[in-house]
Amino acid sequence: MRATTPSPDAAAERKSAVILLAEVRNFTRMSEMLEPQQVLRLASEFFSLAAREVAAHGGEVVEIYNDALLAVFRRDSASYQAEGGVKAARAILVDFAALAESWREEYGLRTAVALALHHGDTVFGVAGPRGLERRVAFGDSVSVADRLVHRARAGEFVFSDAVMAALAASDLELDPEPLPALELARRPAIKIYGVLLDTRLDFT
Repeated sequence: MRATTPSPDAAAERKSAVILLAEVRNFTRMSEMLEPQQVLRLASEFFSLAAREVAAHGGEVVEIYNDALLAVFRRDSASYQAEGGVKAARAILVDFAALAESWREEYGLRTAVALALHHGDTVFGVAGPRGLERRVAFGDSVSVADRLVHRARAGEFVFSDAVMAALAASDLELDPEPLPALELARRPAIKIYGVLLDTRLDFT
């Protein structure tokens, strides 16, 4: 049977969602030092770990690029989405700590994961060159999450005030610290918060 190519109009929608970005810090150095097969194996270990926790908390992986994974939480209410995203972020940090330790023992290099969460309207659907179409998520929400992940330190996660507002209806216990606002051109600054380590990692 001949495979069919997804239609660009298939399941196209604009929907409020929580965007999660998870990025491995110091992985570039590992990729420069290890054999290609090892690099790909380690990357797959991280992506599998992150995808498992995203799915366990009601989200779905949309894209993988370089050493980062993009996932979305778009089911149910904003509170449910935000709670799922935060729980997934926490679980990824915990799970990755053990994986990072095994990598350190085997290869002598330290790694950690950093995460960011933002909530906002997002366009979902299928797009790409003919014959290479794939699921995508577009919008300001994705752009802001991408900016936020660069504000996160290794082993920590940050999130926007939009996520904080969505969590107001949740009973999730969280003790975030306010961080300097995210400054963006031609728009109001975005308040952000972080779940931080007592002693920050110093290798990134």
